[in-house]
Amino acid sequence: MFPNAKGSELLSVLATIDPASQAVGTTSTGWISAGNHHNLLALIQSGALGTNATLDAKLQQAQDASGTGAKDLTGKAISQLTQAASGSAKQALINLRPDDLDVTNGYAFVRLSVTVGVAARL
Repeated sequence: MFPNAKGSELLSVLATIDPASQAVGTTSTGWISAGNHHNLLALIQSGALGTNATLDAKLQQAQDASGTGAKDLTGKAISQLTQAASGSAKQALINLRPDDLDVTNGYAFVRLSVTVGVAARL
């Protein structure tokens, strides 16, 4: 399509959850308007998982930037990564197109939610 374009000219980082030792619990990005983008990609990197740790990630949708009516996007989650199944230092991707949102009911915003269970993730 644009053979001379650099990846950095075609792609942009819209939100991040910066690398850190994440305690048991859930952390999320801010809400992102999906209407201005053809496709969105969530990249999840597990880092070192603590003993028996689990890592879940999913995309959620909302009607506005404050999270009104927030709900999960069906089929937009990773298979759980676990320390017991060699889930440390892994990557997972979740692709999203704006038409995956419940646009009929006014959903136009998306965020990534990551949950660590049992033990901290480093």
